[in-house]
Amino acid sequence: MRAIRVETSSATILLTEAPAPKVRDRQTGEIAKDAVSGEALMKVGVVYIDEGESSLIHVTVPESGVTDGLALGSPVSLPGLVARPWESVFNGQQRHGIAYRAAAVAPGAVPAGVGA
Repeated sequence: MRAIRVETSSATILLTEAPAPKVRDRQTGEIAKDAVSGEALMKVGVVYIDEGESSLIHVTVPESGVTDGLALGSPVSLPGLVARPWESVFNGQQRHGIAYRAAAVAPGAVPAGVGA
């Protein structure tokens, strides 16, 4: 399915869950890897706030894209953020959702005019 770029310039994005390895298989504990580079993948939890609405989302980033200086509750930036719709059948049940992926997660700033 097609990836959709997410515009983040006017959004406030706050870190809610520290980066952790993304698990591919819960039974074996296998860590997810990028299909192209083979690099380990991490997931972070953020709250994405824009135009008075907020969403809690998990974002996948490559391990090399996790930068130092991240603190829970602080603003972060997610360069290259994309959303990709997905669907699958698991145990006979149809499931669907949106997967988010970014090139990196780095300390950020609250956009100008927010809270003013």
